[in-house]
Amino acid sequence: MLHKCEGIVIRTNQYGETNKIVTLYTKEIGKVGVMARGANKPSSRLTAVSQLFCHGYFLFQRGKGLGSLQQGDIVESMRKVREDIFLTAYCSYIVELTDKVTEDNQKNPFLFELLRLTLQSINEGKDPEILTFIYEMKMLSVIGIAPELSQCSCCGASEGKFAFSVREGGFICHRCFHRDPHLLKVSEGTLKLLRIFYFYDLHKIGNISVKETTRKEIRKVLDAYYETYSGIVLKSKRFLNQMGSLRATLSDDSNES
Repeated sequence: MLHKCEGIVIRTNQYGETNKIVTLYTKEIGKVGVMARGANKPSSRLTAVSQLFCHGYFLFQRGKGLGSLQQGDIVESMRKVREDIFLTAYCSYIVELTDKVTEDNQKNPFLFELLRLTLQSINEGKDPEILTFIYEMKMLSVIGIAPELSQCSCCGASEGKFAFSVREGGFICHRCFHRDPHLLKVSEGTLKLLRIFYFYDLHKIGNISVKETTRKEIRKVLDAYYETYSGIVLKSKRFLNQMGSLRATLSDDSNES
């Protein structure tokens, strides 16, 4: 049966010398794997449309097993992302996270739109780290491990001084600090941004300015929370961390000169 779907390439694997297995996340049917025969040949009409991060319309034949990609029309190739190693690192993490937490043939138009807008915004030059934070926060509800961000996760209080407790699953007020000796005492601005990012409408994304110290606190919270509750280990996360260290080194060298 032939299907035509709007989709994004979230994973590719070489199969033999000339073929490629392409994993698409589609708006209509969710995640699906297809064989792109001859896609590794420079002259193939499937070469461009089967590149990682590519957004397009895909026509493929589906049976009981792996589908067969027949043709594709590119909407956005994400060329700027693929030409920049730092942007590639962020987007690789985003698509691998998407791949790891989704099952085949589980339709989720919200997730497709979130993925599309995130990759598109990074490709257009928006801050990739901030967009990754937003994506990670929104993915928590998709995974089913969303933290409590509106009140104390222990007593339900909405007023007072707050910190973030991984163990208690979200914000925790000063009256309950004793419940978690390992709570993360981050700034009020960090807590505010975590909540903003969770509810943020990417259709209205603009330039968001966040201090480096706040970024580090957000990263600390998200890394600890994902490590505790998701059980996900991603190769792209290590690559992203290496790129972050390299970028920081280059920035320091530039400031010294």
